[in-house]
This record gives sequence, structure tokens and C-alpha cells, in this order.
Amino acid sequence: MKKKMVCMLGIGLLLSTAIVGCGTQENTKKTKDIVADETKGNSNTFTVGFDANFPPYGYKDESGEYVGFDLDLAQEVCDRNGWELVKQPIDWDSKDMELNSGTIDCIWNGFSMEESNLDKYTWSDPYVSNSQVVVVREDSKIQSLEDLAGKLVEVQVDSSGLKALEGQRADLTATFGSLTQVAEYNTAFMDLEAGAADAVVLDQEVAKYQMESRGDGFVMLDESISSEEYGIGFKKGNETLRDTVQKTLNEMAEDGTFMEIAKKWGTDETVCLGK
Repeated sequence: MKKKMVCMLGIGLLLSTAIVGCGTQENTKKTKDIVADETKGNSNTFTVGFDANFPPYGYKDESGEYVGFDLDLAQEVCDRNGWELVKQPIDWDSKDMELNSGTIDCIWNGFSMEESNLDKYTWSDPYVSNSQVVVVREDSKIQSLEDLAGKLVEVQVDSSGLKALEGQRADLTATFGSLTQVAEYNTAFMDLEAGAADAVVLDQEVAKYQMESRGDGFVMLDESISSEEYGIGFKKGNETLRDTVQKTLNEMAEDGTFMEIAKKWGTDETVCLGK
């Protein structure tokens, strides 16, 4: 009887140890998952939020694929870190909600590091120096910013151009006949071409792309509206992910890959990382 009781106690101890061991393994797994969630949700994916109508930084090409300078940079970062890139098109005016809810890991798409944005995100180093410019029809008599007085001007909603026109260049904006916000620049250029708008304010490289892709008929004014730098915006406090991405970008700049990608997209004259 005593031997039977000792045997049963031994079995009970073995079962208890097994249960505790399983619990420890499960807790360890959960801890790892929590650490991953604090950086970028799933440690094997990297979800980039971008405006799908912002060439050459990010847009949908004729085959229906999402392509662009920023997306190529993101792909190279993922390849070097063993991540899977998830390209997530977003409404630009909903970008903060997407980032704070965890739907995306960063905002990477010609994102201006303007003063009003600096404290809202954890930023990468700037990688592009950009200007906000004005595009008009070639047959227009508009040759300077002063000539925009009384004219119909369009700009993208929640864009750097809009913030400049409502902020530091509010005096200029006050001379316009109207300032209309549009969802994306394709609409603005169609309005410009049709005569429904007299001018469009937008990023320099985006302006170049739009003008080249549409052929003759448009010119860019010599005088710019404002200047700025582009960076990658991460959720406030997520230095871990930011540091990993920044380290990889620095390596790309050092070995020449960064500039190769810039030349492919015609942005090599405006990039500033590594210079």
C-alpha cells in the first residue's frame, strides 16, 4: 500500500512539473510577442503607410503594382533585415489614426519634417531636401508668385504645401482668388489642364514627375513657396524600430545602394542622406 502511494505521488509530481514547464514556455512566447508588438506588431513584417497618388515616392503603376522611390527604399530595408514588406496605401489625412492604431508601422512617403510635425512622431534622419513649388499652364501669363493674385489655386489636403500656404505664406494666400483642397494631385492637374484651376502647389519632385508624364503644356515657377526635409515618421516613442531602420539606411548610403535607388527614380539631386 505504501509503495502504491509513493508511486502515485511520483506521477503527480511529474505531471505538475510538466504543466509548469508548459506554462513557462507559453509565458516566454507571450513575452516575445509583446516585445515584438512594441516595435512593429509582427516581427516578420514591416507595414509602410503611404499615399498611393504621390509619384515618384509611392503610387500605383499601369500594371496595378505599388511602386516608387520610398517603397524601393523600404523593400531594401526589409531585405536586409529579413522582413516582409507590406505596402499599405492610406488616406493622407488619416495617417495619424493608422499609425496610432497599429495598422501601419511607419509613415514613409515624402513625409515632411516640418516644425508642426516634429513632436508628434519619432523621426528618422532626413533623407530628402524638398521644396514646395507652383505649376501653371505653359500658355498662362503667370510668371511669378505675385501673378497668382486673384487666381484659382489648388493644393492637396493635409499636405506640406497647404500648411505652408496657411502658415508662413498666409500673406501670399490672401491674394489668391481661392485656395481649393483636393484629395490627390491627379485631380489637381486635370483641373489645371481643363482650366478649372490656374495653379497647383506641390512638392518639387512630384511636380517634375507629373509634368514629365503628361508631356508639354506645364511650367514650374522659378520661385518656390517653401523648403523642407523628408523623414520617416514612426509612432511616438518607438525608437527601437526607428533605430533599426535608420541603421540600415545608413549602411545603404555607405555602400551606394541608396543613391542607386535615387537615380532610378530621378530623385538623386534632392537626397541628403549620407551627403
